[in-house]
Amino acid sequence: MNTVSISIAPAPDTLRRVIRFQILTIAWMTIEALVALSAAWTARSPALLGFGGDSAIELFSAIVVLWRFRSRSDSAQAEKRAARIAGVLLFAVAAFVIASSAISLFGHRAPQPSITGIILLIVAAIGMPWLASQKRKLAAQTSSAALKADATESALCGYMSLIALAGLLINAIFHATFVHAAWADPIAALALVPLISREAYQAIRTQKHCCTSC
Repeated sequence: MNTVSISIAPAPDTLRRVIRFQILTIAWMTIEALVALSAAWTARSPALLGFGGDSAIELFSAIVVLWRFRSRSDSAQAEKRAARIAGVLLFAVAAFVIASSAISLFGHRAPQPSITGIILLIVAAIGMPWLASQKRKLAAQTSSAALKADATESALCGYMSLIALAGLLINAIFHATFVHAAWADPIAALALVPLISREAYQAIRTQKHCCTSC
């Protein structure tokens, strides 16, 4: 999560649009995280676990950006702390996904098909790219690196939903034909780990860079 101070005051109409999109993001990420993590627990799905964990972190990021635009104050230190926390939490999510995937791959806990998870991922795959494109436009209008980074996270959420969806669909299809394919879900989850780790690294790297440049 790239977090730097907003140096240009946005026009009132643009500011209202930013706030509306951030409120929309917060509302959706709350639903997405709760549904994904609940479905992950029920279906014992590492892929949904990784997706839900990243959604929770993106919710945190959206709240920080909303606060920045609403307060319109110099909060570089607060943003740097937020970046550090987000990075650490994302690394924790990646570690948890690896552990959960290993348990599934070794046959100790086979993931089950999740219709709820599949529906959620389809909606995210459709909606998140659109949300990311709108945020990019507003980031360009406001010269906000924080909003641009938040847009990147929304785009990443869309990519992650496609990867997780592939794993859940393969598992569901093979499960319906009574063919063992418990590997599909944890493999998809492991494919998410580089994306989650990259986002975590970027958040911490940005925080350190900001500290050295202040």
